[in-house]
Amino acid sequence: MNLWQEYWTPVRVFLGLGAEPQTLTFVQISLRGIIVFMFTLLMVRISARRSLARRTVFDSVFLVILASVLARAINGSADLLPTVGGGFAMVAFHRLLAWIAYYSHGFGNLIKGTEEVLIHDGQLVDRGLRTNHVTRHDLEEDLRLELHSADFKRIQSARLERSGGISFICK
Repeated sequence: MNLWQEYWTPVRVFLGLGAEPQTLTFVQISLRGIIVFMFTLLMVRISARRSLARRTVFDSVFLVILASVLARAINGSADLLPTVGGGFAMVAFHRLLAWIAYYSHGFGNLIKGTEEVLIHDGQLVDRGLRTNHVTRHDLEEDLRLELHSADFKRIQSARLERSGGISFICK
């Protein structure tokens, strides 16, 4: 047995590398969780803070898939190290798409969506409401929560933003 195998074998056993998922112990799953947690923090730092802060559908889909993939590394249904490596590849791909979207407004609209006008000059824009399934009651609720008002006439414009939030600009 060479030196590499001599040191690697205890690590493999300790982390349950190559073991069947149902044979993993509490300690092995816990250690895998800690390792994946540390690598995920690093991935999120690499991917940029916006993925967590102002999520668009593009960012939300990325986070759901990344979490799903990395969970497999914890529960043993996928190999730990290749799965973590795949997570880093996903982060790089997300960054690439975000970079392209930064330089191409059309591509940005394609993967992140566009904003939609819901109120213009105090009047509801039926097309924007209907297209996005936003009811008058939804808009009234957001208006009360954001501006502590229920008067649409005070609003110059309201938009359903790419993040899914509604922004209001007063007259």
